[in-house]
Amino acid sequence: MTGGKHCFLFIGAIVLSISCWSQKSKSQLQREKQQNLEKIKETEKILTETTTEKKNSIGELRALNKRIEQQEVLMTGISAEIELLDLDIQENNQIINALERDVDKLKEEYAAMVFSAQKASGKIDKLTFLFSASSFDQLIMRLKYMEQYGKARQEQAEAIARVQSVLTAQVKQTEIIKSEKQSLLDEEKKESDQLTGLKKKKNTLVKSLEKEEKRLKRELAETKKAIAELENMIAKLIKEEMERAAAEAKRLRELKAKVNKKAEEVKEEEDANANIALSASFEENKNKFPWPTSGFVSQRFGKQMHPVLKGIEIQNNGINIQTKQGEAVRAIFNGQVIAISFYPGIGTAVLIKHGEYFTVYLGLKDVMVKTKQKIETNAVLGKVIASSEGISELRFQIFRNSTPVDPQQWLRN
Repeated sequence: MTGGKHCFLFIGAIVLSISCWSQKSKSQLQREKQQNLEKIKETEKILTETTTEKKNSIGELRALNKRIEQQEVLMTGISAEIELLDLDIQENNQIINALERDVDKLKEEYAAMVFSAQKASGKIDKLTFLFSASSFDQLIMRLKYMEQYGKARQEQAEAIARVQSVLTAQVKQTEIIKSEKQSLLDEEKKESDQLTGLKKKKNTLVKSLEKEEKRLKRELAETKKAIAELENMIAKLIKEEMERAAAEAKRLRELKAKVNKKAEEVKEEEDANANIALSASFEENKNKFPWPTSGFVSQRFGKQMHPVLKGIEIQNNGINIQTKQGEAVRAIFNGQVIAISFYPGIGTAVLIKHGEYFTVYLGLKDVMVKTKQKIETNAVLGKVIASSEGISELRFQIFRNSTPVDPQQWLRN
């Protein structure tokens, strides 16, 4: 009887621990799926905007590529959920089998007890059994034995009922899991069909774009020209800022050599020290900066092949973030606006200084800041401009002095 209790408690503990572990894993998977569905919703809106002009574009292709990537991530998550449910079902079936074996064993033990009782009562009644004792002590012992035997039978019956109750609940839980699995299988089939449709749409778009090679090369040349003008302007401004900073540092060294300092000179020294502190703060926030706008990275940092034009390599000194039309663009850190310049076909660029670091935001309209204005983190600089093809894309760059760095290594994950 004691072994039956221990077995029942052990199985109960297994059921509880498996349930908790599975629930945590399922919750995590479902949370990740919800986050991905939100990203898909945003990308779908961006993709819809790229098709409003009814003109094939690289922006539409990049949005499609991102949408396909997100769809594959979604399907991977659904597959992981199905695998987890399969594991749950397998473990539940093992528990059910163990519980069924326990019920059968308990029933056998109970039947043996009943049989023994019936066999004993057939030969001699209880009173005869009690009063045939050779002594009073023996009579008391027989009475206790009969009480314990009756209690044991009652406990055995209760144990059977408890195990059967757990077994019934476990069977129901397994049926619920199987139903959940079937729903996920149906969802997986639906998402798989959608992925196939997206890939077909992408292939059709690529073929159409390949036929427009001349237009794409012309647009690429125009973009390169505008970017080159911007980078020349950035290089010139950064050089001037570096020269000014070096001159200020020299002047500060000379100021420190003097005993008497004027109030204005002291203030200039404080401003220079604040500039140094700003640089240090910028570096400390690596991997923590907020994104300048919502959306997805449509073109990464560094060298990469053109998505359509074969053999053509693109150099990007920042990242491109494709987003929704009219989306706000915000400064990623405290600083001072040192330049605002407009470039036909791309939009306005805002250059912000953060000590020895600089951030560039290109592709703006409705700019809300002015040159020499000091700004705070998350200050709205303007809105993303939409191209003639309905593409809203921010070109974002970070420089350490005159050296471009990969923004994705600085922005929070």
